[in-house]
Amino acid sequence: MAPVQTLAVGERTVLLDTVLLPHRSLGPTGFRLLMGTVAASCLTIGIVFASLGAWPVFAFLGLDVLLVYMAFRWSYRSARERERIRLDTEALQIVQTRADGRARSWTFQPHWLRIDFDDTGDRADQLRLSSHGRSLVIGAFLAPEERAKCAELLRDGIQRWRALPPSVVSPS
Repeated sequence: MAPVQTLAVGERTVLLDTVLLPHRSLGPTGFRLLMGTVAASCLTIGIVFASLGAWPVFAFLGLDVLLVYMAFRWSYRSARERERIRLDTEALQIVQTRADGRARSWTFQPHWLRIDFDDTGDRADQLRLSSHGRSLVIGAFLAPEERAKCAELLRDGIQRWRALPPSVVSPS
């Protein structure tokens, strides 16, 4: 998450502008090393089994390497998801971008916004924004600690928005 900052943009003041990204612990170099190790191990084991006459094992070990590769590629593809949270003097805007590049946008009026988050540390805990009968779950791909930090950032931003003088806040 990017740091909280206050910027003046035209007549609007940006109180919070952050992007939520899913965490991936294995970078490209680590991925290449892991795939090389898996491929070399499977090749070695496959050669041993092929020399003993169990040649079908060699094919299945090749399938294992392919499946591990495909699983990691799928994981890296899902890492392209992102959610942008932007709070200014007029509204809170959430833009969720899926892994395939399609984006959806929601706008909430901060005065009526409710931020619901149970901080039990459970993976199933959701960070939910609610207003006027609409609700939106954000940060589903984050770890519980990261969702708690995001909820804290949002609550702080909304608190700063509510502390602004009425002349700065746009009418609802």
